[in-house]
Amino acid sequence: MDITSLPSLSDFFEGADQWGEVLALLPVLVLLELILSADNAVALAAIARSSRQPEREGLALNLGIGIALVLRIALIVVAQWVLQNAWVQLLAAAYLVWLVVDHFNNRSGDDAESSEGHESNGLSRPFLNTVLLLAFTDLAFSIDSVAAAVAISDQIVLISTGAFIGIVALRFTSALFIRWLDLYPRLETAGFLAVAFVALRLIVHVVVPSLNQPDWLTLVVVLLLFSWGMSIRSKELDQDEGHAC
Repeated sequence: MDITSLPSLSDFFEGADQWGEVLALLPVLVLLELILSADNAVALAAIARSSRQPEREGLALNLGIGIALVLRIALIVVAQWVLQNAWVQLLAAAYLVWLVVDHFNNRSGDDAESSEGHESNGLSRPFLNTVLLLAFTDLAFSIDSVAAAVAISDQIVLISTGAFIGIVALRFTSALFIRWLDLYPRLETAGFLAVAFVALRLIVHVVVPSLNQPDWLTLVVVLLLFSWGMSIRSKELDQDEGHAC
């Protein structure tokens, strides 16, 4: 989800003709972007962590999100075409559904191995595959929001600024979530449930375009899911930190 998909904020920025006015509003843009990109960030964090190479997680995020920025800019350029072809949004929704199903399938497999008393290390995903998966996952999240932003406002500079801020915020929040995924055992599940909600929202938008889906509803759902995800903290890590002190 992207901050420029919020109609009220886009309309507000539309009246800001001077760069000084836009810059004055950027702190609000950054804060909201951090909140609204949480579902995207936790998915990217889980993908980066699944490579089983902690020393290369940062590099994978840098390269993947760097490619994602290029893809977002390209998406802004062809956004009108995306609006005219609903199948593109359905394709993005299908990709997100696949991401959720694949995650829970792998999770159930790991749980089954753990219950049998075996150590579950999982298969290490190739580095290049991780980078590409990061980039295309962000692209799938961006299709709906960028298309909506272009439909609301023709200020390409504003939309591009929002996309750039979104990418920077995403890089930092993804790195933070990599750490939090170890601290909060429910957080990864909450994040992928949020991904499923975004996919459902995309499908409903394509199938029933006349149905109004308020953006505040998405914000509320994401906040509730992440509140649940962070409601339990890992006791083992707490004990480790206590011994370290």
